[in-house]
Amino acid sequence: MKSDSLKQGPQNAPHRALYHALGLTEEEIRKPLVGIVSSYNEIVPGHMNLDKIVDAVKLGVAMGGGTPIVFPAIAVCDGIAMGHQGMKYSLATRDLIADSTEAMALAHGFDALVMVPNCDKNVPGLLMAAARLNLPTIFVSGGPMLAGRIGGGRASFSTISEAVGQYNAGKMTVETLREYECKTCPTCGSCSGMYTANSMNCLTEALGMGLRGNGTIPAVYSSRIELAKHAGIAVMKLAENDIKPRDIMTEAAFQNALTVDMALGCSTNSMLHLPAIAHECGIEINLDIANAISEKTPNLCHLAPAGPTYMEDLEEAGGVYAVMRELSKKSLLDLACLTVTGKTMGENISGSANQNPSVIRPVEDPYSPTGGIAVLRGSLAPEGSVVKRSAVAPEMLVHEGPARVFECEEDAQAAINAGAIHPGDVVVIRYEGPKGGPGMREMLNPTSAIMGMGLGSSVALITDGRFSGATRGACIGHVSPEAASGGPIGVVREGDIIRIDIPANKLELLVSGEELAARMRDFVPKTKPLSGYLKRYAALVSSGAQGAVLN
Repeated sequence: MKSDSLKQGPQNAPHRALYHALGLTEEEIRKPLVGIVSSYNEIVPGHMNLDKIVDAVKLGVAMGGGTPIVFPAIAVCDGIAMGHQGMKYSLATRDLIADSTEAMALAHGFDALVMVPNCDKNVPGLLMAAARLNLPTIFVSGGPMLAGRIGGGRASFSTISEAVGQYNAGKMTVETLREYECKTCPTCGSCSGMYTANSMNCLTEALGMGLRGNGTIPAVYSSRIELAKHAGIAVMKLAENDIKPRDIMTEAAFQNALTVDMALGCSTNSMLHLPAIAHECGIEINLDIANAISEKTPNLCHLAPAGPTYMEDLEEAGGVYAVMRELSKKSLLDLACLTVTGKTMGENISGSANQNPSVIRPVEDPYSPTGGIAVLRGSLAPEGSVVKRSAVAPEMLVHEGPARVFECEEDAQAAINAGAIHPGDVVVIRYEGPKGGPGMREMLNPTSAIMGMGLGSSVALITDGRFSGATRGACIGHVSPEAASGGPIGVVREGDIIRIDIPANKLELLVSGEELAARMRDFVPKTKPLSGYLKRYAALVSSGAQGAVLN
C-alpha cells in the first residue's frame, strides 16, 4: 500500500501519532487509507445532498475493508454565477479543483480515492485529478434534479431562463414568471436537463469511471445512496487489483465517451472537458476527431433543452447503459475497454435494454444520423467552433445574415433586451474567450433572451466564449482563435455578412480574402486590466480548441 510508507516502522511514529489525534484506531491505521473528495457546500443546489452521499461512500469503503477519510473540493454554481463577473471564475475553477486535489492526495499518501462531485466543473476537474494522480479511483455524483411541474407540464432551468425573455418581450406576466421561479427547480441535484453537469456525469459512465446509474439516478432517489455504498465497496476492489484511472481512460475509452456524447446530445462544454481530461492522460483529442465520430454516430436522445424529456426519463428508460447498448448494435463502441467494475464495457451493458424508445430512440430510427454536436471551421473560426446541432431549429441549420457586433456579454444583453436585435441578425460577442474574458463565460442569458423573445428560429449567436448546457438554438461557441489571441472574430465589423452551414461544418465571414488579410494586418487585440487568480489564469490558458488547458 502507498500509505505504508507513512505508517510502518519506528521512523513513522510521528505520523501515527497524528493519525491517533484524528481518533483513528490501530486497526484503522493498518487498513488502506481511502480519500473521499467531497464537493459538498451550501450554495450549489447540486451539492446540498453530497453529505449524505459521502456518508454512504464511507460505509461502503468500511464494508470493503478500507479506512475512509474525507477532504473537500470547491464548487461554483454556474446558474448563480451566470450573467455577471462570477462566471469568469467558473471554468477557471476546473484547474483549481484538479490542482488542490492533487496536493491533498499526494501530501497525505492516500491509497485510493472516491470522487464525489456533481456540477459543471467539479466532474471534469476531478477526472483531471484522477488521471494525473493515477491512484485507484471511482466516481459517484450527487445525481440530477427532478424536473419542475408547472400547469400540467414539466420544466427545467432553461425554462426559467427563457421565461425572463418572454417577460421582457411582454409575453408573460410577472405573476407567471414568479410561478416559474418557484417551481422550476423543485429538488436538490444538478439541473434536470442534459446540461453540462449531467452530460459529464453521464460521460463518466461512458469512460468507465462510474457505476451504472451514476449519471442518471435522481438525487432524491434512495437508490442514489445505494449506488454510493456500492462505489465505496468497488474502490476497495480497484485498490486490491491495482486498477488505475489510466488503465481505464484509454484512447478507446475517450472515443467511446465522444460517441455517447453525440448520441445523448450533450452540452457543448464536453468539447472543452474531454480534451482536457485526455490531456492529463497523455492523450490528445482534437476537434476533427469529434466531427469524425459525429459523422457516424446517430443522435438518439433529445433531453431538455433540445426536447421534452428529462434525466429522470433517461434513468427509467435504462440510462446511459441502454444508450450504449443501442450504439453497440452498430458496432460503434469499443466494448473491450476496462471499467471500474473490473469488467469490460461489453460485460457491463450486456444485460441492459432500451425500456422507452420515445426517450432513447432505437439506433435504426434516430433523431438524426449524425451526432448532437458539430465542429465548424472556416474563415471566422480557422481552429474550430462548436454548436449543439441537436438543439438547433431545422430552419437555422443553414443561415446567412448581418453581424451585430458586441465587445462583451453585457452589451449584447442590453441590445437584446432593448429590442435592437432583429430576425436574420447574427449576434457576435467577442473578448469572452479563455484569455479575453478571461474565463470563457457561458452565454445563457443572451441565448435565453433570444429564445424567450421568439427569435430562436431567425437569429444566430456566435462567440469566442461558450454556452451553458441549457442553451438551445443556433448558438456557436468556442470560436478559435479568440479575439484576444488575434483571431478573425476580432475584426468582424457591424453589418458584415456571416454564413453558417452546420451540415457542411462551415462558419464563414463573407468578406474577400484581401479585405480579411488587410484587417488582420492592422488588428491589435484589446486588453483588460487583471489581478489575482484571473491574471494568472489568462496568462497560462490555452485555446478553447485545445480544451482551455493551462500551459
